Amino acid sequence: MNKTRNNPSLTALLVLNTLVAATLFSGCSSSDGEGSDKKENKAVAVTAAPVETVALQKGRLSTALFTPGELIAYQQVDLYAKENSFVKRLYVDVGSEVREGQLLATLEAPELGSQLASALSRVKSQEAIYIASKANYERLVETSKTPGTISQNDIDQADARQKSDLAQLEAFKSAYNQVAETLKYLEIRAPFNGVISARNVNLGAYVGPSGKGSEFPLFTLQEQRHLRLVVSVPEAYTGYLNDQNEVHFTVKALPNEVFHAKVRRLAGALDNRLRAERIEMDVFNNDKKLLPGMVAEVNVPLPARDSTFIVPSTAVVNSTERIFVIRVAGGKAQWVDIKPGRSDKGKMEVYGDLHEGDTIVKVASEERRDGSPVH
Repeated sequence: MNKTRNNPSLTALLVLNTLVAATLFSGCSSSDGEGSDKKENKAVAVTAAPVETVALQKGRLSTALFTPGELIAYQQVDLYAKENSFVKRLYVDVGSEVREGQLLATLEAPELGSQLASALSRVKSQEAIYIASKANYERLVETSKTPGTISQNDIDQADARQKSDLAQLEAFKSAYNQVAETLKYLEIRAPFNGVISARNVNLGAYVGPSGKGSEFPLFTLQEQRHLRLVVSVPEAYTGYLNDQNEVHFTVKALPNEVFHAKVRRLAGALDNRLRAERIEMDVFNNDKKLLPGMVAEVNVPLPARDSTFIVPSTAVVNSTERIFVIRVAGGKAQWVDIKPGRSDKGKMEVYGDLHEGDTIVKVASEERRDGSPVH
């Protein structure tokens, strides 16, 4: 101890070491403080990072539904024989184009001829009886003009007899007409203009009503110059349909041609099996390029009827629990539950507790928590 005090050089060295140690300690403390501040600043910077937003506005979003459809004949009928008979003559074949009322085939049923002759004989016999009873009544009436010759009871009985004979005559005439009308069914005629698409009989074939004489119809007649395009529209899109929409469609047989048609008929109800509404378009096919039974790819426009809120598709968060958008209010994020509508070209209809002019985060995600600050 005494040596240190007596040695000035040693004392100076101790003082220098003390100052260096203090300086190093101070430097370390300053360095740690700066690192902590940087971390805090970085966290604040991340939290307060600028967010791109959009102002909520209303608009009309028009989309289109691409769906398969079927082309069917505007009118189609299976022609059967009304009476059991045999094919006597055929006038048309598959592919024949026929006009309304044109004779397609004649049938023969000999027993119908016999029934007609029998009915005619009954008519003539009853007609003679009625003429006699009527003449008797008229004579009695004329004779009764001389007082005391004919009683009123005889006149009444004669009147009742002639009326009864007249009624029976009318019944026989009706039976005759029925058989005569039945004979007309032995001529098969076209009910409308069209094309014979199927023929299932030959000369001499035994035919009759469906299930009684024929398993298949004699002919199938289709109207092919006028077709129906039938489409089933899912329930979610039925609210956008109207009977003025114009659709476009293509068929595989003619891939380079686009055909047009207008919606003419809406079913107004959903199919219980498909949960879809049937709509029909009229297609005029004068050049007969299109055939009944073709499958078409149909583009059905779905214009909006009323204006709705439209946001970028990226603004909608579809999580496992909820679907929402993030609204910025008071510098904080608010999760607002919505129901999504249609989407097209990066835009989507949304329905919920929203108001025009609300500020919505353009690119939203679950990472931006409800209530977190937003710059």
